[in-house]
Amino acid sequence: MFVLNNILRKNIANLVPYSSARDEFQGEASVFLDANENAFGSPLEQQFNRYPDPLQYRLKKRLSEIKGVPPRNIFLGNGSDEAIDILFRCFCNPGVDNVILVPPTYGMYQVSANINDVAVRNVPLTAEYQLNLDGIAEAIDERTKLIFICSPNNPTGNSIRRADVETLLANFNGLVIVDEAYINFSRQKTFIQELTEYANLVVLQTLSKAWGLAALRVGMAFASEEIIDVMNKVKPPYNINDASQQLALQALDKVDQVNQWIKEILFQRDRLVLALKHFDFVLDIYPSDANFILVKTTDAKGIYNFLVNKGIIVRDRSKVGLCEGCLRVTVGTPAENDILLQTLQDFK
Repeated sequence: MFVLNNILRKNIANLVPYSSARDEFQGEASVFLDANENAFGSPLEQQFNRYPDPLQYRLKKRLSEIKGVPPRNIFLGNGSDEAIDILFRCFCNPGVDNVILVPPTYGMYQVSANINDVAVRNVPLTAEYQLNLDGIAEAIDERTKLIFICSPNNPTGNSIRRADVETLLANFNGLVIVDEAYINFSRQKTFIQELTEYANLVVLQTLSKAWGLAALRVGMAFASEEIIDVMNKVKPPYNINDASQQLALQALDKVDQVNQWIKEILFQRDRLVLALKHFDFVLDIYPSDANFILVKTTDAKGIYNFLVNKGIIVRDRSKVGLCEGCLRVTVGTPAENDILLQTLQDFK
């Protein structure tokens, strides 16, 4: 049975978080003399002299309306990477605990584990890029705190079988983190709907991909109120700047435009797949639920270097386990995709 306090670091459980001026005041006021800000303003047309809302209430309220999750179940981070790092800092004792990763997968899980001095137990995906449940079960011990599942997966693009993730959630007494950075492009439904059923579930999403706000660095974690409260204790007081909050709010009012972009990206993804299959150097293109495709080739390094010399940048994944000979190609605009396909015709 999952009990949060059983995996929570003792120093975090006893932590008294920093209380900022904006944490202590709630309500409306016209004169703010509490945070040592420059009351005269900033040299910019838009004013940024005041500290931002430390808990991003307006942004969470709007996300709550879109996602169907109460604001109290939402954590906002400086990109999903901050949420990943905070999960390590909250629940993993350095040099003692371990986490399970299922490569090939998003590289920041490994980097955050290394930074936080947390041991990693890698259980590679199967040849079909699905979970090896028996291998994961064998890797778990009493010091295993987190399991990271990226679905749709990066760099493979496929969604992980839902029933397999549910098996982990039902049988693992630590946290199962489902990273849904690419969920807007997927045929699968989000695991957000399962938050009330699984107390050990954390779902990560982002505004960087489908919403096109990569430069703003706004990542989301959805979890029980108990988990979110712990994450908020550990985060820096003003981790999302005011410009990012304001611009994200503006973007969230343009759902129809984003949905239209998603449709176009999916159309262009299918177009790229069909076109690339005609090249002799393409051996396979793996099914994708993301805004990119993984392409197995006869000469990944050669194709990569050829494209670089033409000013076209894709991702060489050929040194990643289970991705030998593979390039990861992001779906571009119609014009960008045309340039890619036309250029590849000259590759010998």
